[in-house]
Amino acid sequence: MPVARHEADILQLVKNGFFDEIKLPLVLGGGSNILLTKDEVEKVLKIEIYGIEIVNRTNDYTIVKAGAGVNWQGFVEFTLDYGLYGIENLTLIPGTCGAAPMQNIGAYGVEISDVFDSLEAIHLQTGKKEIFYKEDCEFGYRQSVFKSTCKNEYIISSINLRLRNHFTPVLSYEVLASRLESSGNTNPTARDLSRLVAAIRMEKLPDPAKQGNAGSFFKNPVVDMYQFQEIKKTYCDLPAYFQEDEKVKIPAAWLIERAGLKGFQVGNARVHDRQALVLVNSGKASGNEILELSKLVADSVFSIFNIRLDPEVNIV
Repeated sequence: MPVARHEADILQLVKNGFFDEIKLPLVLGGGSNILLTKDEVEKVLKIEIYGIEIVNRTNDYTIVKAGAGVNWQGFVEFTLDYGLYGIENLTLIPGTCGAAPMQNIGAYGVEISDVFDSLEAIHLQTGKKEIFYKEDCEFGYRQSVFKSTCKNEYIISSINLRLRNHFTPVLSYEVLASRLESSGNTNPTARDLSRLVAAIRMEKLPDPAKQGNAGSFFKNPVVDMYQFQEIKKTYCDLPAYFQEDEKVKIPAAWLIERAGLKGFQVGNARVHDRQALVLVNSGKASGNEILELSKLVADSVFSIFNIRLDPEVNIV
């Protein structure tokens, strides 16, 4: 398996014809968001471009550059150590910095697009290095141009984030505000918020080192106001996050749990009993067993709520 530790390694692979359009390789960062449905993949490229540096600093903001192979949590820790703020709510999201903008990672009221400045990427057929600014990336909910019109056309080599020099907590998610209030912490630091997010995630999510999983398997669906109001007539406790253009985001975990599928198991594949958004390997489940379970879950939710769940996990 080739490993790219520098941009030059990717350029050499382009020159050697490694990125044949007929058989494109599987490009891995941390591999935390991938479901393999067969035992072997013919071509794999591992991205290990490291390094973090301060690019520019003003009174209010600092631009920080990170190599695509930098561990995301390590990057979050770096920003906290250097007093740079904006991604503390994204604590403990598995994966690498290069993968983060591809699906616009987000958690607890923050998305990477909120602090994104630009990225550098290499075109797989021409070897040309290009800069993508925020508007070029077409960010949406768990979406970017790299999952749509530019899918399989580029490898991201580095990202630049525009982080604040002064901390203002983002507490739009009720669980964060209520936990802080109950603890008596009315003036949290960024470290406090990061630790709180980490604690909540560890309570809800299984450790992949102990129980195989790929994190949140489904995206939270976004519906129009009419459909939301229709479902609300039957399910008065339906949680919702109101979006722009009269759209409403509904927690997929709530839909799965209300469908009676929390803890549901087929063979060795199971819906996690603490967080219904996560599918886990309870023994020696194959990728296809996990995939089949995901389809059963999606079909059940659709039959009850008329909402189609889309996978957040990349299925190979």
